[in-house]
Amino acid sequence: MSMYKLGVIGDKDTVLAFKALGLSTFPVIDPEEAKSTLKKMVRENYAVIFITEQVAEKIIDTIKEYLENILPSIILIPGNQGSLGIGMKNVRSSVEKAIGVDILFESEGEEIEGR
Repeated sequence: MSMYKLGVIGDKDTVLAFKALGLSTFPVIDPEEAKSTLKKMVRENYAVIFITEQVAEKIIDTIKEYLENILPSIILIPGNQGSLGIGMKNVRSSVEKAIGVDILFESEGEEIEGR
């Protein structure tokens, strides 16, 4: 049985945290390096690829090439500068596309009663 490979692409400080969890880490500095790293990971059959939002927004066209594929699953995560909100927007869009309704964020920004 082969294990699925998991990896993360992003700035050095962010990816280091994932190394401790046993993920393959790919620190990148510029968009070209990020693009070639992503393409290499796809060729090497990574099942899940985490990419920091800050890197992803610079290579979004390359990421879109793989969005229709079952694998890899490309998941955007906040980088060490915090979240840009891109990852959550994509989760929202995927859920809405899958079930036809925006169930996750109906009450976004509203306070939950009793708290």
